Amino acid sequence: MDKIQYQSGGAEVPNEEYKRTYDQILATDRWIIDGFGCRETIWLRLNEADSLVLVDLPLYVHFWWVTKRLISCSFISPEGWSENSPILKSSINSYRALWLCHKYLTPRYREYVDRAQKTKSVYHIRSTEEISQFFDSILQMTNDC
Repeated sequence: MDKIQYQSGGAEVPNEEYKRTYDQILATDRWIIDGFGCRETIWLRLNEADSLVLVDLPLYVHFWWVTKRLISCSFISPEGWSENSPILKSSINSYRALWLCHKYLTPRYREYVDRAQKTKSVYHIRSTEEISQFFDSILQMTNDC
């Protein structure tokens, strides 16, 4: 989502441009989208998806990952981010967002994926070990194709 939401330097793209790009992606036959985006588009995207992956780890793990990214970005630009993104400002925003998501959105996501299991492929990942297993299974599927 960051690639279509932010310009070089971290400025947000105009909402109309974001929505146009977003709609073009959803109109294709196959897509993988990582990230939140915005409240206006998240639930539509979840409804349109045939598979969902919820990385539902303890809050401290997500905080650690933001901290690790902040430290490592002193040396390497974060993969998937717009060029010249303001790392410190983005990290501070991430810390705030993590808490708000944990408090308000995560419970809604959990309810959504519980209901969605009847109609979609759902991967509810609850540990870092499950992340490794998930990626190993994806690699195996691609090797089998």
